[in-house]
Amino acid sequence: MEPVEINAGAYYLRQLRADRKLDDRPALMEAFADPRHRRYVLNYRLRTPDEATEYVTLRAAQWACDERCSWAVADLATGRLLGEVGLRDLDLDFGTAEASVWTHPAERGKGIAAAGLSAAIQFGFARLGLHEIAYRHDESNTASEVVARRAGFTRVGPEERPSPSGETLIRWVLKPS
Repeated sequence: MEPVEINAGAYYLRQLRADRKLDDRPALMEAFADPRHRRYVLNYRLRTPDEATEYVTLRAAQWACDERCSWAVADLATGRLLGEVGLRDLDLDFGTAEASVWTHPAERGKGIAAAGLSAAIQFGFARLGLHEIAYRHDESNTASEVVARRAGFTRVGPEERPSPSGETLIRWVLKPS
């Protein structure tokens, strides 16, 4: 599938970029260096421009093979990366996916994650024909709980397995209305 841009009201969702016109790599490295970000996002390390380039390339490849839709949540005026939102573990045959979102440390608390996630969810239901989107977070990640509630998810309880960090993993589900 080809990447799609989405108008998210105060923000817009676009593909991650690392080119002459727009380079998300510095903001990615800043975000992934943040201790709170590292606490909850364990499977990626973006310490160098090369690692950030690999991350941008990975996200493009995931779009291409219908594995994951991933967007930079960007400032309308400048295109600056404010966070990332995605629908991962896409199963277009069964109509399911899992939502993911993070916000750059300098942009937290502004509603960016909820706005971006809501736009990605609408895309998933309307354009991809999804029937269910899950969302998971560590129990201690209270910001993720707020985002899940604002996006309309229903808490279905803790998972039986712990999160990669060893904490209780909370699961939420959303179905189209």
